[in-house]
Amino acid sequence: MTPTKTIATAAALVALPSLGLAQEADVTPTNADIGFILTTFMFIVMGVLVFWMAAGFAMLEAGLVRSKNVTMQLTKNMALFSLAAIFYFVIGYNLMYPGDGWSIPGMLGAFSLTSLEPVGLAGAEPDLTYASVGSDFFFQLMFCAATASIVSGALAERIKLWPFLIFVVILTALIYPIQASWKWGGGFLDEAGFLDFAGSTVVHSVGGWAALTGALILGPRIGKYSKEGRVIPIPGSNLALATLGTFILWMGWFGFNGGSQLYMDTAGNVADISRILANTNAAAAAGAVAALILTQLLYKKPDLTMILNGALAGLVSITAEPLTPSLFSATLIGAVGGVIVVFAVPFLDKLKIDDVVGAIPVHLFAGIWGTIAVVFTNSDASLITQLYAILVVGVFVVVTSAVAWLILKAVMGIRVGEEEEINGLDMAELGMEAYPEFSKG
Repeated sequence: MTPTKTIATAAALVALPSLGLAQEADVTPTNADIGFILTTFMFIVMGVLVFWMAAGFAMLEAGLVRSKNVTMQLTKNMALFSLAAIFYFVIGYNLMYPGDGWSIPGMLGAFSLTSLEPVGLAGAEPDLTYASVGSDFFFQLMFCAATASIVSGALAERIKLWPFLIFVVILTALIYPIQASWKWGGGFLDEAGFLDFAGSTVVHSVGGWAALTGALILGPRIGKYSKEGRVIPIPGSNLALATLGTFILWMGWFGFNGGSQLYMDTAGNVADISRILANTNAAAAAGAVAALILTQLLYKKPDLTMILNGALAGLVSITAEPLTPSLFSATLIGAVGGVIVVFAVPFLDKLKIDDVVGAIPVHLFAGIWGTIAVVFTNSDASLITQLYAILVVGVFVVVTSAVAWLILKAVMGIRVGEEEEINGLDMAELGMEAYPEFSKG
């Protein structure tokens, strides 16, 4: 035997006892552990996808505002996500998911800081039937931030930065979590049988109602409507960015709806997630195609901005129930959303409600439609209950938003001056421009 073989044999003999101990200490996870691991992993991955929607909103808004206001929109989107992350942790999460800690049962959740499990779950007994607290918090935070992003685009080009950010704090810490607790936290709307799978009402219409209230109080941009009542188009600065933003939002929506299955611990749940993604995609495509065809028929030329918002409206429309529809039904639901946008945009203009990016038609009008559409594919849904929930959430958000906006208006003002608006908010509010070389001629 060679010296090398002798050493190898000796090493193997020394290792045998430890190998035996390793076999005795079986660390194979149980089925419950596996379900906990997979669902937690799903929330993390889907949460990252929904986080990417923050970039989508930023690009969409940057493309649809004029070049003199681009930096302002990017600043607002960075700040609103960051503020949402802090205040959802400080107040919002436990207010939305109080468990047994309701301040007012079924109506008002718990006021407490969010706390995570200990490192390595040391000494903890996690609920193996669900997921880790950290993954659930991370996923739900993204929905909260998306609600604030909806408001940002609608009120662009004339609102001051700091009053807007204060409203974001109120929205993400209080308004959104309170009404979300009524459904997703097990509150009175959930007990009444209200169905909203991923948030056509809980997320999108809430952002839409808050944006509509703000737009009414803020007023339209200078030059948007003539004294004779004509609508004067104000083109965006970069439709390439707006298109990129729409595709990013489309991609992020797979996490938005797919993660809302909430479980990935069985073959059935995984199959349902794939069904949700397929239906979500079908609705978006149908919304875009419906807007494409309809604008061709109405205006003799397709309108890209309408097509972009048509896709988003299709996504919002399917969000209340992306699981039960067939692909055909999902396509029809999304197409109706695209049609709604094409007619809702000029309708708001007739009322002189200035929505820069079309957020109100997309998120409010299509959100209401999507919530109603649940009854067509889910036999557990009641039209009366769905309408009741739409009304309750709408009244709550409009009243609380109006109070917040009016207080901000009285205390610090919410609109920039006429000269600042004409020159652009980038220079007036921030002192820097997104495209400085173009402003010099």
